[in-house]
Amino acid sequence: MIALDTNVLARFYCEDPNDPEAERQRPIARAILLDSPAVFIPLTVVLEFEWVLRGFYGFGANETADALDHLLGMAHVTVERWEAVKDAVGLHRQRLDFADALHLSCSANCERFYSFDDRKFVRRARRLNLAPEVTLAR
Repeated sequence: MIALDTNVLARFYCEDPNDPEAERQRPIARAILLDSPAVFIPLTVVLEFEWVLRGFYGFGANETADALDHLLGMAHVTVERWEAVKDAVGLHRQRLDFADALHLSCSANCERFYSFDDRKFVRRARRLNLAPEVTLAR
């Protein structure tokens, strides 16, 4: 089994025709991801990958969720905590920030999730009736 870094996933999923380095690396990334018999994606890479898709490539929530769903659906790819990632992708499609969705999905066995300042997260989690309950720490 091999593990992949965020940049390999980004080269696989993103067209970057104005970058000669990306043009050179994309076929390599495709070969690594498609031809390797077993691939591991760490949870931290998933989180960073979403950030790169959104922050650097300008992907919207649905485009990001589609890429992550595709990755989760590849039979030879093992995504760490895949159940939590799958749940987070679903919440992201409902317009919850992906990082917040992943934090919450990874905390599913807890009774409460505290934040000091993220009122937007608290409001959206309550509106979606998510568990564990997201609460401002006071």
